[in-house]
Amino acid sequence: MTAFAVAMDALFADAHLGRDVVYTAEGGVPVLVRAILRRPDDVTGFGEARLWSETTRIDLRVAEVPNPRPGDRIEIDGDAFLVQGEPLRDSERLIWTVELRPA
Repeated sequence: MTAFAVAMDALFADAHLGRDVVYTAEGGVPVLVRAILRRPDDVTGFGEARLWSETTRIDLRVAEVPNPRPGDRIEIDGDAFLVQGEPLRDSERLIWTVELRPA
């Protein structure tokens, strides 16, 4: 296991950063996994206008969720979300970054 993988496992295990969420692949069974939740504001340019929006993104470990797809469901503290768009993996191929939208 690489030093980066060990560090990522420690971050996901941290009670202040990581949290338990329920991941359900489309047509699959619910699975409890660890995630790191991020809710950054997003500013998008559209012509001369700049649009501000709230976003919900989470990081998931590839070891726990090997192939997230658009339409998969994630529950965070009782709130349901759907995976939106294509998930992105980090350069080490250990972490998925997934954008969510309310279900």
